[in-house]
Amino acid sequence: MMIITAILTSLMIPLLVVSAFNTSPPQSSSSVANRVKSVNYFISRECNYKCKFCFHTQKNTNKLGIGNAKLGLQLLQHSGTEKINFAGGEPFLNPQVLGELCQFAHSECGMAVSIISNGSLIKSEWMDRYGQYVDILGVSVDSFDPATNALIGRGTGDTTKNQHVSRVLKVRELCAQHGILFKMNTVVCSLNHHEDMNEYVTTLDPYRWKAFQCLILQGENAGGVNDLNDARELQVTREEFDAFIQRHSDQSALIPEPNTVMQNSYLLLDEELRFLDCSENGKIPSQSILEVGVERALSQAGFDDDMFQKRGGIFEWTRDRGGNNDSILK
Repeated sequence: MMIITAILTSLMIPLLVVSAFNTSPPQSSSSVANRVKSVNYFISRECNYKCKFCFHTQKNTNKLGIGNAKLGLQLLQHSGTEKINFAGGEPFLNPQVLGELCQFAHSECGMAVSIISNGSLIKSEWMDRYGQYVDILGVSVDSFDPATNALIGRGTGDTTKNQHVSRVLKVRELCAQHGILFKMNTVVCSLNHHEDMNEYVTTLDPYRWKAFQCLILQGENAGGVNDLNDARELQVTREEFDAFIQRHSDQSALIPEPNTVMQNSYLLLDEELRFLDCSENGKIPSQSILEVGVERALSQAGFDDDMFQKRGGIFEWTRDRGGNNDSILK
C-alpha cells in the first residue's frame, strides 16, 4: 500500500483507486514477479494499415493520458516487470506519447524497452531523441514481395506503389545507427507460406525473428458480427507452417511460434491497462491494473506462464549501450 500511495503521489494522481488494490486472492510476491517479467502494452488500437489477419483491430481510438500510462508502468515495475513491449495498433501514430513512455520506462522504471511497429512512421528525428531509451525495435515483415504485402494489407493496396520493404530496410539502418537491436515479426498465412525469405533475412540480420502461425480470435478476425476482420481464409495448417519454418531453418535468429505456443503465452495489456485473456479463443479483458492493481488483474489474465518459459520468453533483452553499431546494410 505504501508503494502504491507513493507512486500516485509522485505522479499527482488522485488516490481514488487505492482501496480496490488489496482485494485479490493472496499470491506470493515472488510468484507475481516471475509471471510479469515481460509485459506487452497496446497503447492504442489505432493503425494506419489494414492487415487482414490482424487480431487486435481498431475497434476504438482510446488511449490513456500520459499520467495514467506512467502510473501503470510504475505499478508493473513494483510488481516485478523487467521488460515492457509497446505495441498497437501502430504505436508510432502517437510518437510523443510513445517516446515519453519509452524514456520513463527506461530511465525511471529501469525496464528494458522494446517496440513492435509496422515501420511506416518511424522517423530519424524520433530515433535521435528517443532511440537511446529503446533496446529492441521489432518490425512486422510478412513478405518481401510488394504484391503480397498489398494483398495482406501492409501499406497501400496498389502493388506498384507498395513501399513496405523499403521502409523496413530504412528502419534496419536506423537501428544500426542507434545501436538498437533489430527484430522481425512474420505472420505465416495462406498468402506467404510458400515464400523463401532467406536472402532478405540474411541481409537484414535480425537479432530475433519471430514467425507466428496466423491466429483466429473471436471478436477480432473470425468474421463474426462484431469482428472487423475475417482471416479464416488466411489460415495455414500446421504442416504448411512447419514447411515455412523448415525452409528457413538455417536462420539462427528464427523462433517459430505455432498457435499452440503463441495464443496464451504473452501477457497482454490493452489500451485501458487491462490484461487480455485469450484462452477461450477470444479476448476477455480483466479489470484494469489502475483499478485493482497488478496482482488481482493478473489472476484474470489466462496467462500460460509455463508456455512462456518453454518458448524462451526470457532472453537477453537489454542492448549493449557501450557504443553505436556500424551500419549492417553495406
